[in-house]
Amino acid sequence: MRIWLALVLLVARAGAQYVPQPAPEQPLPFSHKAHADAKLECKTCHPNPDPGKTMGIARAAACMPCHRTVKPESLAIKHLADFAKKDRDIQWVRVYRIPAFVRFSHRSHKEAGSECEDCHGPVATRDQLASEHDLSQVGCLACHRERNIGMACNFCHD
Repeated sequence: MRIWLALVLLVARAGAQYVPQPAPEQPLPFSHKAHADAKLECKTCHPNPDPGKTMGIARAAACMPCHRTVKPESLAIKHLADFAKKDRDIQWVRVYRIPAFVRFSHRSHKEAGSECEDCHGPVATRDQLASEHDLSQVGCLACHRERNIGMACNFCHD
């Protein structure tokens, strides 16, 4: 196991560059920038239910208190209202995915002082989200090394 970790660290130090991925096509247009400009906080749309591992995504009905009056004539908002009326979830295409074998908690990262932007990039400036940061083992270990945080295998894996 130590040899494997040493190899991962060697690759990370060798300057392996992460290649950002393009924004996936989403079922409805959504601008994080427009919502951030309206002074909505991340947690408004992304709750962090116990035990804190994941961040949720707001249901369509949670959008409607504002969108009854904000751009109600927009075709996209009409589709959003239809999702809300039928109590259906919008099938957003995930931009980042944490593998099931990784022990990760958004809450513990936030409590340790991390900001959403540390892993997800400058979301508040984006009309479309794309994978901008390396959230693979190499990327996470680079951040842990930079911040002098635990890097033993069992820190993130059972």
